[in-house]
Amino acid sequence: MIALLSSINIPRRVWLIIGYVVSSGLLLSAPMFLSDFRLNLLAKCLAFAIVALGLDLLWGYTGILSLGHGVFFGLGAYAMAMHLKLEAGGKHLPDFMDWMGLTKLPWFWEPFKSFAFAALMGIVIPAVLALILGFFTFRNRIRGVYFTILTQALVIITVTLFVGQQAYTGGTNGLTGYSKLLGYSLKSDTAKSVVYLVTVVALIVSFIVCRYLVKSRFGKVLRAIRDGENRTRFLGYDPAKYQMAAFAVSAALAGLAGMLFVLHVGIISPTMMAIVPSIELVLLVAIGGRGTLIGAVIGAIIMTQAKSELSASYPDFWLFFLGALFIVVTVFLPGGLVGLIRQASQLLSRRRKTDEIKLNTVVPESNGVV
Repeated sequence: MIALLSSINIPRRVWLIIGYVVSSGLLLSAPMFLSDFRLNLLAKCLAFAIVALGLDLLWGYTGILSLGHGVFFGLGAYAMAMHLKLEAGGKHLPDFMDWMGLTKLPWFWEPFKSFAFAALMGIVIPAVLALILGFFTFRNRIRGVYFTILTQALVIITVTLFVGQQAYTGGTNGLTGYSKLLGYSLKSDTAKSVVYLVTVVALIVSFIVCRYLVKSRFGKVLRAIRDGENRTRFLGYDPAKYQMAAFAVSAALAGLAGMLFVLHVGIISPTMMAIVPSIELVLLVAIGGRGTLIGAVIGAIIMTQAKSELSASYPDFWLFFLGALFIVVTVFLPGGLVGLIRQASQLLSRRRKTDEIKLNTVVPESNGVV
């Protein structure tokens, strides 16, 4: 079948468009044939796929490894959760504030009564934080492992802050206990389907935006920075500006994913912003294939599904499996699953060309002369 498809002379771009359309159609029609549990699990996979897209833009195309994207994901989730918590409580204070002795809603909670403000802040706050961090790091040419360590420090600081300020953030318990959005119950089948479709549309739009960026002049400069930052600087470009922009877009996508994640799961806590979840996000991109947007989406869907199954079947060992998988992929499959598929496709193409040459080669008959 593969050989038959490869023999059909259809441009690769057409195949890609067909694949994107079919995949989008399958995702949009999923509520019609999946159970509530499977639909919710797929929705979480798609939310993580949005994070993976942004992380791939930063790591795969710009060459900057961040182990702090769990923070941006969590900030977006907290922004939406604050609105949901206020809507669930009505005129009353959130329950954890009552327990901590607060008598008045904190001033910075007040604007989150508006859904539009909460949705906007879920994207803006992570992006602004990334810009600030990027300004002080990229301007000072902090690169490689040093930048990665700084992002881990950001995780530790943020988690410690959210755990310590229990009266304002819910502490280790996080924010939960909400079930309504814009007056509609999130537990109803209709609401679940609508939120799922919103997640699919958000993923499609995020993919289109990222693909436009990587195919544009902006994307070419990012790849040039990844392959040779000093050469790019000598050509007259300022790498810091492009790195800051890529970091901000990546963080914004993580915040968007966090908001959607809260709508599906119904809880957000500081543990979801810790170092381990941030490493898992990097693993999604590594498994799928960094430097390939579709690889980030594939890796997110496969790994999130596998994590759900393995953590349920082997709760004591699945983290060891996750670590071993990361090592194997990094050492033996640096291109991820998409890279493996490309290698198989190139091998089939070379074999097909070799067979054509053999068939078209005319072997001269022997004339008996030695």
